[in-house]
Amino acid sequence: MKINTEKINITKASGEKAPFNKLKLKQSLVRSGASNEQADEINNEVIEMLVEGMSTRKIYMTAFRLLRNYSPPLAARYKLKQAIMELGPSGFPFEQFIGELLKHRGYKTQVGVVVKGHCVNHEIDVIAEKDEQHFMIECKFHNRQGYSSDVKIPLYIQSRFLDVERQWKLLDGHAEKFHQGWVVTNTRFSDDAAQYGRCMNMNLVGWNYPRHNGLKDWIDGSGLHPITCLTSLTQSEKQQLLDKKIVLCKTLHHNHDLLQNIGIMPPRLKKVMDECAALCELYSKNKY
Repeated sequence: MKINTEKINITKASGEKAPFNKLKLKQSLVRSGASNEQADEINNEVIEMLVEGMSTRKIYMTAFRLLRNYSPPLAARYKLKQAIMELGPSGFPFEQFIGELLKHRGYKTQVGVVVKGHCVNHEIDVIAEKDEQHFMIECKFHNRQGYSSDVKIPLYIQSRFLDVERQWKLLDGHAEKFHQGWVVTNTRFSDDAAQYGRCMNMNLVGWNYPRHNGLKDWIDGSGLHPITCLTSLTQSEKQQLLDKKIVLCKTLHHNHDLLQNIGIMPPRLKKVMDECAALCELYSKNKY
C-alpha cells in the first residue's frame, strides 16, 4: 500500500512537529553526491519505515546507513552537520576548523589569542585579517541539534568587540581600517539575535545563515571536511587526532604518518587513506 507521506508528522530536534518532506530528504542526499537514482531508492526505503512522530535523527541515521552501503565517502559528506557536532566536547577544535575555513577564503588567521582591550584583556577565538579589514570572531559551538543562540550572544560579543576595537584603532595603520565583530555557530540564531546583528552591523554566521553564505556553504565551497566525517575511524581515534590539533581530512590525506602515530596500521591504514582521498576527489569533481 502506498504511504501518503504528507500525512505523517515527524519530530524535529527542537521538539516541533512537521510533515515529512521527501523532497528535502532527496535534495540532502543529492547534495552529498548521490545520484538521483540512489537518492530515490534511499528515499523509498525511508518512507517504508516511517511512522507517526518519528524523530529526524532516526530518519537521518537510516538514510546515512543506506547511503554508506553505496559509498562511504558519500555517507561521510552526508553526515557533515553531525560531524561538526562531534568536534566537541570542548569548542577548541571547532575554532581551529573555522580558522582553516577562513584561511581557505584568503584571510590571515590566529586562533585562541589574548588581546588587550581598552578596559580589559580578552581571549579571542579567531582573529582574521584581509586587506584593510580586521575581524574579531567568537565561535559558539554546540554538540546537540535544536539549539538556538539567542540575542544575549551577539549583545555580549558586541560589547567585547567595542572594547577591543577601541584599542585596535590605536595601533599603527589601524585608524582607517574596517573593524567588525563576528559570531559563528554550527547551529542557528534566534530571530532577535539575527535582527540585533543586522542592526549593529555584526556578521552572524550560522549553519544555514545568512542564506547562501552560511557555515554549510563555507564548507561545501572549500571542500574542507572535518576528520569527524570519516566513517573508517573510531570515535577514540578521531579524538586522538583532535587532541593533536588535527581537524581536517585534507591533512590526513597528505600525511599518513599521522594515522600510524595513533596506531592505525595496514590494512586499515589504506582504508582510511582511501576514504580521505575519495572525499577530496568528490569535492574536485563537484567543483567543476
